[in-house]
Amino acid sequence: MVSGEPAARPVVLVVDDEPELRTLLGEYFGRHGFEVRTAPEAASARALVAQAAPDLAILDVNMPGENGLSLARWLRESHPRVGLVMLTTAGEAVDRIVGLELGADDYVPKPFEMRELLARVRAVLRRTTIEAPAASAAGAVAAPASSGSDSHRV
Repeated sequence: MVSGEPAARPVVLVVDDEPELRTLLGEYFGRHGFEVRTAPEAASARALVAQAAPDLAILDVNMPGENGLSLARWLRESHPRVGLVMLTTAGEAVDRIVGLELGADDYVPKPFEMRELLARVRAVLRRTTIEAPAASAAGAVAAPASSGSDSHRV
């Protein structure tokens, strides 16, 4: 949770209308030391945030109903310390620019490498008040880019 003291496990909220991607991201971030909550759309995400604000939200831009840009604007206004990473298939620079202007901390185009998304999430969390789970020295330095489940694109 966002607070004045570091969280034992940073809380990441994944909001995406693709159930397979939500599950994959939830399992992946869970294995890497995060507490993960997931929501299929903005309304469910708002309900989860009302219970407790996450440390970071990963938001799909293109969702049915309220889109990720609108949710990002609301999160930035109501919980300004929550890190925001946007996911999108939109290739237009204007879409990325609008997301960043609305307060997103980073923007990741789909498809993406899971390790890159993890690295970007950790980087955003380093810039906020909490500590991201550190990669092990061996894993961060010695693991080849194509090893294990960390190297697949989604």
